Amino acid sequence: MKDIDAIAVLQDPVRRRLYEYVAAQGREVGRNEAAEASGVARTLAAHHLDKLTEAGLLESGSRRLTGRSGPGAGRPAKVYTRAQVERSVSLPARDYRTAAELLAEAAEQAGLDAGLCAAARRRGEALRGSTAPCGSLEEAMEMLAARGYEPHLEGAGDEGDAGVPRAEDADADVKVDAEQAAGAAAPVVRMRNCPFHAVAERFPPLVCGMNLALLEGLLGADGPVRARMDARPGECCVVLEPSKNNEH
Repeated sequence: MKDIDAIAVLQDPVRRRLYEYVAAQGREVGRNEAAEASGVARTLAAHHLDKLTEAGLLESGSRRLTGRSGPGAGRPAKVYTRAQVERSVSLPARDYRTAAELLAEAAEQAGLDAGLCAAARRRGEALRGSTAPCGSLEEAMEMLAARGYEPHLEGAGDEGDAGVPRAEDADADVKVDAEQAAGAAAPVVRMRNCPFHAVAERFPPLVCGMNLALLEGLLGADGPVRARMDARPGECCVVLEPSKNNEH
């Protein structure tokens, strides 16, 4: 299916809500959960989820949502995740990706990493304008979401990557509280999407360094939030955390 046809599938508002919900979870989502989150009947959700899969916007599989196996565990349920393929439409046709890859290749071969990072930091500062440095992780997440990074919070007090309480959590509440009281690691903001993914795959040190510098400029120097490298497969290479320079 051509990109423009795949994107056109999202014209239906229910289908778009279902896609956005599944994409935001960063994990497999079942039909019941997607239907409840989107406020539609399960049968209607199943229809639209399958249409999104046919269009290549979602990927589907099956697993037992109960977490049990063997006799009496129930039938596997159909689950969905966002497809990894990238879709884009430009009218008239443009090819910025090839230009970006050529510029990245030239910069890498010429050893221009420092110059690129300096330019990225200046661009971040220009985008931030005259506003004060980012004041909190929540404020940073709003900024990142607006730029397509798809941020989510991890760390003390969260419910895990999936955003769904784990079965063992109820038995571990006392232990978790004790760890937090003893000074558990502060929460960090991770990002499920890298806006520069296609180029970063080919030139990771160059592009990830550029991305870090850009975010440093956007956050502002000497503020209560800082960016640092912490690459993890399938996510952005940068995380945000409270700045140690601003601890009291």
